Amino acid sequence: MGRNREHDEGEARVTLSDVAARAGVSPSTASIAFSGQGPVSDSTKARVLAAAEELGYTGPDPLARSLRTGRSGIVGALIPRRIGTSFRDPVTIQTLDGLAEELSVGGAGLLLLSERAQETDRLSLDAAPIDALVLLGCGTASAPTLDVLRRRGVPVITIEGDGETGAANIDVENRSGTRLLAEHLRSLGHTDAALVVLPLSTEDTLTVLTDAALTTATTVTAVRRVEGARDVFPDATGVVAAGSTIADGRDAGRMLLDVPPAERPTAIIAQSDLLAAGVVFAAMDLGLSVPADVSVVGFDGIRVDELPMPLTTVEQPAQGKGAAAGRAVVELLDGGRPESLCFPVTFHPGETTGPPAAR
Repeated sequence: MGRNREHDEGEARVTLSDVAARAGVSPSTASIAFSGQGPVSDSTKARVLAAAEELGYTGPDPLARSLRTGRSGIVGALIPRRIGTSFRDPVTIQTLDGLAEELSVGGAGLLLLSERAQETDRLSLDAAPIDALVLLGCGTASAPTLDVLRRRGVPVITIEGDGETGAANIDVENRSGTRLLAEHLRSLGHTDAALVVLPLSTEDTLTVLTDAALTTATTVTAVRRVEGARDVFPDATGVVAAGSTIADGRDAGRMLLDVPPAERPTAIIAQSDLLAAGVVFAAMDLGLSVPADVSVVGFDGIRVDELPMPLTTVEQPAQGKGAAAGRAVVELLDGGRPESLCFPVTFHPGETTGPPAAR
């Protein structure tokens, strides 16, 4: 006889985290594999489903659960980028891992959605069976989304939001953390720093950074990090990368560095470690030395195995950020009023910064 979906009160409930541990994958990967949504290989999906069967985990019964609690047992997560692209970003993965793990403890599943219309047409937010929505780095462009959710009575938690939604916001020190990096460069003698900025919207285009683009930006994290850099280098210009991969950083780095020496910045502040790594490789492609010819800093504190030297960066607690958002969702659904949080970042000096070369 199969295992009963509703366990006895004295029996511990099997969670999605248990399934993830058995399958040897992260909670967010298990959630996506189990739901059939997102970029998960067939072999990983099979492993997750096998682990679920071994443990007797069948997921929430939508009909039984909704009749009993008035809830679907599903929490949505809205991501500004394409879902497939986001899963190449270690910080996004760690954040979703923390979120999925905390939600699974409470028996909820995670549904990933993208701000890109073509990726959400199949499951519109005005009809998605979600109990709550988490916005990851989504700014004022999400206002129509928020209006729909308010009409439906669906509560919202934001991660690195703009603070204008009225929802509890789980944040990190994006502005002050970048300011710390910029101050480090200034202390070394740099006066000419350029920026490699995370995408300011859902567009995938490498462009020159302009004040107009900042004014209409919909990605809060990128704007806050520009502000932090300009607290120290008020006239800093730069480029907006097409994404947050090493390849995107390489393209952006070449755009800034493949110029006459007199026009070349002595330092580059990249808004992610992957972008910073790409800038380092772009410098090497052009025969430049890091940090003798150009200093490079990143943001996130992830491990980039491809780099030949440790990166100067600041570390953020990505998984802790996601876990805090998950706990806030659970508290909100239990009738509580979670408070906003802001996690500090930690400076890590590396070998990619040094004094500017004499010109």
